[in-house]
Amino acid sequence: MPQVQTFEVPLNTVGRADKVLAISFPDTSRSLIKRAIEEGKVYREDGSLIEPKTKLHAGEVLVVDLSRPHVPKLKPFQCNLDILYEDYEILVVNKPSGMVVHPGDGTDDFTLVHALLHHCPDELCPVGAPERPGIVHRLDKETSGVMVVVKTEPAYHNLVHQFSNRSVSKKYSAIVVGKMKGTSGSLYEPIGRHPKVRVKMSVAPNGKNAHTDWVLIESYSENFSLVDCDLKTGRTHQIRVHLSHAGHPLVGDETYGYNPNKFPLINQTRVMLHARELTFNHPSKNQKVSFSSSIPDDMNLIIDKLRNF
Repeated sequence: MPQVQTFEVPLNTVGRADKVLAISFPDTSRSLIKRAIEEGKVYREDGSLIEPKTKLHAGEVLVVDLSRPHVPKLKPFQCNLDILYEDYEILVVNKPSGMVVHPGDGTDDFTLVHALLHHCPDELCPVGAPERPGIVHRLDKETSGVMVVVKTEPAYHNLVHQFSNRSVSKKYSAIVVGKMKGTSGSLYEPIGRHPKVRVKMSVAPNGKNAHTDWVLIESYSENFSLVDCDLKTGRTHQIRVHLSHAGHPLVGDETYGYNPNKFPLINQTRVMLHARELTFNHPSKNQKVSFSSSIPDDMNLIIDKLRNF
Protein backbone atom coordinates (compact mmCIF):
# COMPACT_ATOMS: atom_id res chain seq x y z
CA MET A 1 0.00 0.00 0.00
CA PRO A 2 1.38 3.45 -0.92
CA GLN A 3 2.29 5.59 2.05
CA VAL A 4 0.06 8.48 0.89
CA GLN A 5 -2.97 7.88 -1.30
CA THR A 6 -6.37 9.26 -2.15
CA PHE A 7 -9.38 7.34 -0.92
CA GLU A 8 -12.96 7.68 -2.08
CA VAL A 9 -15.64 6.56 0.37
CA PRO A 10 -17.42 3.62 -1.32
CA LEU A 11 -21.03 3.73 -2.49
CA ASN A 12 -23.71 2.92 0.09
CA THR A 13 -21.25 3.75 2.86
CA VAL A 14 -21.83 6.17 5.71
CA GLY A 15 -20.40 6.24 9.21
CA ARG A 16 -17.58 7.30 11.52
CA ALA A 17 -14.26 7.92 9.78
CA ASP A 18 -12.33 5.44 11.92
CA LYS A 19 -14.85 2.67 11.25
CA VAL A 20 -15.14 3.36 7.51
CA LEU A 21 -11.36 3.27 7.12
CA ALA A 22 -11.04 0.14 9.27
CA ILE A 23 -13.44 -1.68 6.92
CA SER A 24 -11.73 -0.31 3.80
CA PHE A 25 -8.20 -1.13 5.00
CA PRO A 26 -8.64 -4.52 6.74
CA ASP A 27 -4.90 -5.25 6.81
CA THR A 28 -4.22 -2.13 8.89
CA SER A 29 -4.83 -2.12 12.63
CA ARG A 30 -7.60 0.05 14.06
CA SER A 31 -5.14 1.65 16.45
CA LEU A 32 -2.87 2.76 13.57
CA ILE A 33 -5.87 4.18 11.68
CA LYS A 34 -7.08 6.10 14.73
CA ARG A 35 -3.58 7.43 15.43
CA ALA A 36 -3.19 8.57 11.81
CA ILE A 37 -6.48 10.49 11.99
CA GLU A 38 -5.56 12.10 15.32
CA GLU A 39 -2.14 13.12 13.96
CA GLY A 40 -3.69 14.89 10.95
CA LYS A 41 -2.51 12.30 8.43
CA VAL A 42 -6.05 11.74 7.13
CA TYR A 43 -7.82 14.79 5.68
CA ARG A 44 -10.20 15.94 2.96
CA GLU A 45 -8.94 17.06 -0.45
CA ASP A 46 -9.42 20.71 0.55
CA GLY A 47 -7.03 20.18 3.43
CA SER A 48 -9.63 20.21 6.20
CA LEU A 49 -8.88 17.77 8.99
CA ILE A 50 -11.26 15.15 10.33
CA GLU A 51 -11.64 13.37 13.65
CA PRO A 52 -12.14 9.66 14.30
CA LYS A 53 -15.85 10.33 14.94
CA THR A 54 -16.34 12.51 11.82
CA LYS A 55 -19.23 11.20 9.74
CA LEU A 56 -18.24 10.29 6.20
CA HIS A 57 -20.54 9.86 3.20
CA ALA A 58 -20.25 7.93 -0.06
CA GLY A 59 -18.22 9.78 -2.69
CA GLU A 60 -16.15 11.89 -0.27
CA VAL A 61 -12.46 11.91 -1.17
CA LEU A 62 -9.77 11.81 1.51
CA VAL A 63 -5.99 11.93 1.48
CA VAL A 64 -4.79 9.05 3.63
CA ASP A 65 -1.34 8.34 5.06
CA LEU A 66 -1.30 5.08 7.00
CA SER A 67 2.47 4.65 7.10
CA ARG A 68 3.92 3.39 10.34
CA PRO A 69 6.02 5.80 12.42
CA HIS A 70 9.76 5.56 11.92
CA VAL A 71 11.66 4.13 14.85
CA PRO A 72 15.38 3.53 15.25
CA LYS A 73 16.28 0.10 13.93
CA LEU A 74 16.85 -2.40 16.70
CA LYS A 75 20.13 -4.27 16.48
CA PRO A 76 19.70 -8.07 16.51
CA PHE A 77 21.96 -10.14 18.68
CA GLN A 78 22.73 -13.85 18.47
CA CYS A 79 21.43 -15.94 21.33
CA ASN A 80 20.65 -19.63 21.69
CA LEU A 81 16.90 -19.34 22.21
CA ASP A 82 14.90 -22.32 23.44
CA ILE A 83 12.24 -22.44 20.72
CA LEU A 84 9.34 -24.72 21.64
CA TYR A 85 7.34 -24.20 18.42
CA GLU A 86 7.44 -22.06 15.29
CA ASP A 87 5.42 -21.58 12.10
CA TYR A 88 4.79 -18.65 9.75
CA GLU A 89 2.37 -16.99 12.23
CA ILE A 90 3.63 -17.61 15.75
CA LEU A 91 6.70 -18.56 17.71
CA VAL A 92 6.70 -20.05 21.22
CA VAL A 93 9.84 -19.60 23.30
CA ASN A 94 11.00 -20.75 26.72
CA LYS A 95 12.36 -17.44 28.09
CA PRO A 96 15.27 -17.74 30.52
CA SER A 97 15.31 -15.87 33.81
CA GLY A 98 17.31 -12.65 33.63
CA MET A 99 16.25 -11.73 30.09
CA VAL A 100 14.12 -8.60 29.60
CA VAL A 101 11.34 -9.13 27.05
CA HIS A 102 11.60 -5.87 25.10
CA PRO A 103 13.58 -2.60 25.04
CA GLY A 104 12.62 0.18 27.43
CA ASP A 105 14.07 2.76 29.77
CA GLY A 106 17.25 1.43 31.31
CA THR A 107 17.45 -1.76 29.24
CA ASP A 108 20.35 -2.85 27.05
CA ASP A 109 20.43 -4.35 23.55
CA PHE A 110 20.18 -7.94 24.75
CA THR A 111 16.43 -8.34 25.22
CA LEU A 112 14.27 -11.17 23.93
CA VAL A 113 13.13 -8.91 21.09
CA HIS A 114 16.74 -8.31 20.00
CA ALA A 115 17.37 -12.07 20.06
CA LEU A 116 14.21 -12.79 18.07
CA LEU A 117 15.21 -10.25 15.44
CA HIS A 118 18.34 -12.33 14.89
CA HIS A 119 16.46 -15.61 14.89
CA CYS A 120 13.76 -14.52 12.42
CA PRO A 121 14.78 -11.20 10.79
CA ASP A 122 11.98 -9.15 9.19
CA GLU A 123 9.36 -11.68 10.32
CA LEU A 124 8.07 -10.24 13.60
CA CYS A 125 4.76 -8.38 13.39
CA PRO A 126 5.40 -4.58 13.66
CA VAL A 127 1.92 -3.78 14.99
CA GLY A 128 1.73 -2.37 18.52
CA ALA A 129 4.55 -0.44 20.14
CA PRO A 130 7.41 -0.04 17.61
CA GLU A 131 10.06 -1.27 20.04
CA ARG A 132 8.02 -4.40 20.80
CA PRO A 133 7.58 -6.22 17.47
CA GLY A 134 5.73 -9.49 17.88
CA ILE A 135 5.03 -9.04 21.59
CA VAL A 136 1.47 -9.72 22.78
CA HIS A 137 2.23 -10.46 26.44
CA ARG A 138 5.19 -10.28 28.79
CA LEU A 139 7.01 -12.03 31.59
CA ASP A 140 9.00 -10.16 34.23
CA LYS A 141 12.77 -10.12 33.78
CA GLU A 142 13.36 -12.71 36.51
CA THR A 143 10.43 -14.93 35.55
CA SER A 144 11.30 -17.83 33.29
CA GLY A 145 9.00 -19.82 31.06
CA VAL A 146 6.66 -20.05 28.09
CA MET A 147 5.83 -17.03 25.91
CA VAL A 148 4.13 -16.75 22.52
CA VAL A 149 5.32 -14.19 19.93
CA VAL A 150 3.51 -13.30 16.68
CA LYS A 151 4.75 -12.78 13.13
CA THR A 152 1.64 -11.60 11.24
CA GLU A 153 -0.86 -8.81 11.84
CA PRO A 154 -3.92 -11.12 11.85
CA ALA A 155 -2.17 -13.32 14.41
CA TYR A 156 -1.36 -10.24 16.51
CA HIS A 157 -4.99 -9.11 16.70
CA ASN A 158 -6.20 -12.67 17.29
CA LEU A 159 -3.85 -13.28 20.23
CA VAL A 160 -4.39 -9.81 21.73
CA HIS A 161 -8.12 -10.54 21.68
CA GLN A 162 -7.62 -13.93 23.33
CA PHE A 163 -5.51 -12.41 26.11
CA SER A 164 -7.95 -9.53 26.65
CA ASN A 165 -11.03 -11.78 26.85
CA ARG A 166 -9.18 -14.19 29.19
CA SER A 167 -9.45 -17.25 26.99
CA VAL A 168 -5.72 -17.96 27.30
CA SER A 169 -4.74 -20.42 30.05
CA LYS A 170 -1.60 -19.36 31.96
CA LYS A 171 -0.14 -21.65 34.62
CA TYR A 172 2.89 -20.95 36.79
CA SER A 173 5.05 -22.70 39.37
CA ALA A 174 6.13 -20.68 42.40
CA ILE A 175 8.17 -21.34 45.55
CA VAL A 176 6.72 -19.35 48.44
CA VAL A 177 7.47 -18.70 52.09
CA GLY A 178 5.31 -20.53 54.64
CA LYS A 179 2.97 -23.49 54.63
CA MET A 180 -0.22 -22.93 52.63
CA LYS A 181 -3.50 -23.23 54.46
CA GLY A 182 -5.16 -26.16 52.73
CA THR A 183 -4.38 -27.85 49.44
CA SER A 184 -5.93 -25.30 47.09
CA GLY A 185 -7.61 -21.93 47.05
CA SER A 186 -8.47 -18.77 45.15
CA LEU A 187 -7.35 -15.16 45.57
CA TYR A 188 -9.62 -12.37 44.36
CA GLU A 189 -8.17 -9.14 45.77
CA PRO A 190 -8.18 -6.23 43.27
CA ILE A 191 -4.77 -4.98 42.16
CA GLY A 192 -3.65 -1.43 41.37
CA ARG A 193 -0.56 0.76 41.30
CA HIS A 194 1.14 1.12 44.69
CA PRO A 195 0.17 4.52 46.17
CA LYS A 196 3.76 5.45 47.08
CA VAL A 197 6.15 3.28 45.05
CA ARG A 198 5.50 3.75 41.35
CA VAL A 199 7.24 0.56 40.19
CA LYS A 200 5.21 -1.65 42.53
CA MET A 201 1.65 -2.94 42.47
CA SER A 202 -0.51 -3.61 45.51
CA VAL A 203 -3.88 -4.87 46.62
CA ALA A 204 -6.08 -1.79 46.32
CA PRO A 205 -9.84 -1.34 46.92
CA ASN A 206 -10.12 0.69 43.72
CA GLY A 207 -7.79 -1.56 41.71
CA LYS A 208 -8.74 -3.82 38.81
CA ASN A 209 -10.32 -7.17 39.55
CA ALA A 210 -7.82 -10.00 39.77
CA HIS A 211 -8.25 -13.75 40.20
CA THR A 212 -5.56 -16.34 40.95
CA ASP A 213 -6.27 -20.02 41.65
CA TRP A 214 -3.56 -22.00 43.43
CA VAL A 215 -2.86 -25.66 44.19
CA LEU A 216 -0.32 -26.92 46.72
CA ILE A 217 2.23 -29.25 45.10
CA GLU A 218 4.65 -29.83 47.98
CA SER A 219 5.38 -28.45 51.46
CA TYR A 220 8.82 -28.17 53.05
CA SER A 221 8.33 -28.25 56.85
CA GLU A 222 6.53 -25.11 58.01
CA ASN A 223 8.79 -22.76 56.09
CA PHE A 224 8.15 -23.12 52.36
CA SER A 225 5.73 -24.45 49.74
CA LEU A 226 5.73 -25.20 46.02
CA VAL A 227 2.46 -24.11 44.43
CA ASP A 228 0.92 -24.13 40.98
CA CYS A 229 -0.90 -20.91 40.09
CA ASP A 230 -3.57 -20.57 37.42
CA LEU A 231 -3.98 -16.95 36.32
CA LYS A 232 -7.57 -16.13 35.48
CA THR A 233 -6.69 -12.46 34.90
CA GLY A 234 -3.44 -10.86 33.82
CA ARG A 235 -2.59 -7.98 36.14
CA THR A 236 0.99 -6.77 36.47
CA HIS A 237 2.85 -8.79 39.14
CA GLN A 238 -0.44 -10.55 39.96
CA ILE A 239 0.94 -13.77 41.45
CA ARG A 240 3.61 -11.91 43.40
CA VAL A 241 1.12 -9.41 44.84
CA HIS A 242 -1.63 -11.93 45.62
CA LEU A 243 0.61 -14.43 47.38
CA SER A 244 2.49 -11.74 49.29
CA HIS A 245 -0.81 -10.26 50.47
CA ALA A 246 -1.85 -13.75 51.60
CA GLY A 247 1.30 -13.94 53.74
CA HIS A 248 3.33 -16.07 51.33
CA PRO A 249 5.84 -13.92 49.43
CA LEU A 250 7.76 -15.68 46.68
CA VAL A 251 11.26 -16.82 47.55
CA GLY A 252 13.67 -14.19 46.24
CA ASP A 253 11.01 -11.51 45.80
CA GLU A 254 12.35 -8.76 48.02
CA THR A 255 10.07 -6.23 46.28
CA TYR A 256 7.03 -7.95 47.75
CA GLY A 257 8.14 -8.98 51.21
CA TYR A 258 10.74 -11.74 51.02
CA ASN A 259 13.46 -11.32 53.67
CA PRO A 260 16.71 -13.05 52.59
CA ASN A 261 18.26 -12.47 56.02
CA LYS A 262 15.83 -14.97 57.54
CA PHE A 263 16.97 -17.74 55.20
CA PRO A 264 20.69 -17.18 54.42
CA LEU A 265 21.32 -20.81 53.52
CA ILE A 266 18.89 -20.78 50.58
CA ASN A 267 21.03 -18.39 48.52
CA GLN A 268 18.39 -17.83 45.83
CA THR A 269 19.42 -15.97 42.69
CA ARG A 270 16.07 -14.56 41.55
CA VAL A 271 12.32 -14.53 42.11
CA MET A 272 11.25 -18.19 42.13
CA LEU A 273 8.50 -17.99 39.51
CA HIS A 274 8.22 -20.02 36.29
CA ALA A 275 5.57 -19.82 33.55
CA ARG A 276 5.23 -23.54 33.01
CA GLU A 277 2.25 -23.82 30.64
CA LEU A 278 0.48 -21.64 28.05
CA THR A 279 -2.67 -22.75 26.20
CA PHE A 280 -4.50 -20.78 23.50
CA ASN A 281 -6.28 -21.17 20.17
CA HIS A 282 -3.92 -21.16 17.20
CA PRO A 283 -4.69 -17.96 15.23
CA SER A 284 -5.53 -19.71 11.93
CA LYS A 285 -5.80 -23.44 12.64
CA ASN A 286 -8.85 -22.97 14.87
CA GLN A 287 -7.60 -25.53 17.35
CA LYS A 288 -6.37 -25.32 20.91
CA VAL A 289 -2.61 -25.65 21.35
CA SER A 290 -0.67 -26.03 24.58
CA PHE A 291 3.03 -25.57 25.33
CA SER A 292 4.87 -26.35 28.54
CA SER A 293 8.29 -26.03 30.12
CA SER A 294 9.65 -27.99 33.07
CA ILE A 295 10.78 -26.23 36.23
CA PRO A 296 14.29 -24.95 35.41
CA ASP A 297 17.49 -26.10 37.07
CA ASP A 298 17.94 -23.05 39.32
CA MET A 299 14.51 -23.56 40.86
CA ASN A 300 15.09 -27.29 41.23
CA LEU A 301 18.31 -26.56 43.13
CA ILE A 302 16.31 -24.45 45.60
CA ILE A 303 13.66 -27.17 45.88
CA ASP A 304 16.35 -29.76 46.70
CA LYS A 305 17.73 -27.46 49.41
CA LEU A 306 14.29 -26.92 50.89
CA ARG A 307 13.60 -30.64 51.09
CA ASN A 308 16.58 -30.83 53.44
CA PHE A 309 16.08 -27.47 55.15
